Amino acid sequence: MIHIDDLHKSFRTRGATVQAVRGVSFSARDGEILGLLGPNGAGKTTTLRMLYTLMAPEQGRVEVDGVDVQQHPTTVRQRLGVLPDARGIYKRLTARENIAYFGRLHDLDARTIDTRIAALADTLAMGDFLDRRAEGFSQGQRTKTAIARALVHNPRNVVLDEPTNGLDVMTTRRLRSFLRGLRDDGHCIVFSSHIMQEVAALCDRMVVMARGEVQAIGTPDTLRRQTGLDDLEDVFVRLAGLEESAA
Repeated sequence: MIHIDDLHKSFRTRGATVQAVRGVSFSARDGEILGLLGPNGAGKTTTLRMLYTLMAPEQGRVEVDGVDVQQHPTTVRQRLGVLPDARGIYKRLTARENIAYFGRLHDLDARTIDTRIAALADTLAMGDFLDRRAEGFSQGQRTKTAIARALVHNPRNVVLDEPTNGLDVMTTRRLRSFLRGLRDDGHCIVFSSHIMQEVAALCDRMVVMARGEVQAIGTPDTLRRQTGLDDLEDVFVRLAGLEESAA
C-alpha cells in the first residue's frame, strides 16, 4: 500500500518560484490499479519522484507499506518497482544484462533472475533483442527493457510513469494483462497516463491532477456520475479544468 499525505514541492525557474505540487494526498491500496492523470505540468511526475525517493518533499509524508520514505529510503526502494519518466538503460549491456544487473542489486540468486527474465521477456515480447546490446535500441525496446528491469524482483508495489509510451499494440495488450494479474495477486500499482484508453482498460480508481493539486479521486463510474458525463475523456477535461482551453 502507498499513502501520500499533503505533499508540497517547488522549483526556482528564471528567478521565479514555481509550485509544482501543492498539498497532494491520496492512497493506493493493495490489489488495486490507481491511475494518476493530468495534463503536462500537472505535477504527476514530480509526485511520483517524491514517492520513489528521487526527490525530497518540502512538506508532507509518503509511506510504502507503512515505511516512511524519507526515514527509510533503502527499505522503500526494495518494496518498489519503478519505471521512471526517463528510460535510461546501460547501452553497453544487453537487455538481459540490464535486467540481471538490477536483479542482483535486489539480492536475487542467478536461478531466480533467469526465471524472472524468461517470464518477463515472454510477456513483453523481448525475444528478438534480449541478447543484443542496448545501444541503438528503439524507444519501444528501451521501454520494454526498463519495465522488465523494474519488475524483475517481483515488487509488492509498482510505480509506472507513462508505461505504454513507445510500445506496439500487442505488447501494450500483454502489459495490461500482466498488470491485471499483478493486481489480482494483491500488488499495489500506480501508473501515470494521459491516454484515456489506458485508464478505461486498467484503472480501478483515478486521481485527477491539475496545476499541482488533486482535483478529484474516484472510480471511473463515480467520476462519470460526479460530472454527469459519459465519455471518460470528457470527464477528465472537465475535472482538470481544461474545457476553456480546449474550446
